[in-house]
Amino acid sequence: MSEEIKDLQEQELEQSNLDKEVVDSVGSNEEELNEATDNQSEPEMTADKELAQLKDAHLRLMAEYDNYRKRTLKEKSELIKNGGEKVLKELLPVIDDLDIALVNMDKAEDIDALREGMKLIYSKFIDYLKKQGVEAVETTEAVFDEELHEAIAAFPAPSEELKGRIIDCVKKGYKLGDKVIRHASVVVGQ
Repeated sequence: MSEEIKDLQEQELEQSNLDKEVVDSVGSNEEELNEATDNQSEPEMTADKELAQLKDAHLRLMAEYDNYRKRTLKEKSELIKNGGEKVLKELLPVIDDLDIALVNMDKAEDIDALREGMKLIYSKFIDYLKKQGVEAVETTEAVFDEELHEAIAAFPAPSEELKGRIIDCVKKGYKLGDKVIRHASVVVGQ
């Protein structure tokens, strides 16, 4: 995130340097124009005034564009900086439940109640991920797909039907919409 902000700031600096060069160039040309107009006739003076007005309008437009660009860069950096706030805020209830479970873990006499509590916290977290568009990659006896799975081992298949299929899932994979955010680590039958 900080690299993106640095890139945005570097782009802003480069653009402002270019804008200064253009303004300086236009300013020096305007001085030359003023010197030349002192020696010109009246029709040439009106053309020079019109040219000066056009240059002024151009400079104002460039300044307006520069302000717009700076404002949008600032808005982008704020969005990047604060974009994850909502996601993190919605995770806080899950963290609260985990804190309660950790405090009560040492006092718990009923292992089944503890197990049930952990399952509830897990399902609450999975429901949150589903609301965000995250879903687990299917691996149970699925055909190996290198777009979704990462083969970490090949094992002789116990039957002919399991050749080229997933025998075991070592680490679950996840997708955010259609994009794989982590490939499932699997053992493939051969």
